[in-house]
Amino acid sequence: MEVQETRVQTDRVLTIPNILSMARLVGVPVFLWLILRPEFGGPKSDGWALLVLAFSGVSDYLDGKLARRWNQISSLGRLLDPAADRLYVLSTLVGLTWREILPVWLTALLLARELMLLVMVGILRRHGYPPPQVNFLGKAATFNLMYAFPLLLLSDGSGWIASLAAVFGWAFAGWGTTLYWWAGVLYVVQVRRLVRADAMAD
Repeated sequence: MEVQETRVQTDRVLTIPNILSMARLVGVPVFLWLILRPEFGGPKSDGWALLVLAFSGVSDYLDGKLARRWNQISSLGRLLDPAADRLYVLSTLVGLTWREILPVWLTALLLARELMLLVMVGILRRHGYPPPQVNFLGKAATFNLMYAFPLLLLSDGSGWIASLAAVFGWAFAGWGTTLYWWAGVLYVVQVRRLVRADAMAD
């Protein structure tokens, strides 16, 4: 993540990129309901859950690309995009951990990183800095995890497809977790430099 201001090019709310981000947010509770249905006596709906995740991944790519191409970068979009990313990661962690597809230690590792970033955001706000922008490393981490989660969900079955999904799913999960923490550590370093610079200026 980068602590820098991205130039807002529109104040409009109902832009195509923002609508895509809103649709992703609406999909979060739908996905969580689909993935947890078997835990409450309902039928298994993993196929539909995978479709929702696939839509999330495609819309995540499109909203940023279209916002830049059509000069529709907005303050709302800067909030919606990372919020949708984090909520999908959180809901997927809850669902897959509940179904014992993900181990508790991996979930705790990813949640600890999110808690660390929340603390850093609070420090930034106290010093008058805007919310952080997602950089390439953070996006790469999210993309890896968004590939890992559907593959791990697909691995909760039998046959060669499930076995192959498990191999690739854990590979993406490993890379995603590593990049997630790497981006987080770099962000902490940036925040520390800003706070130190403010202290020296005073």
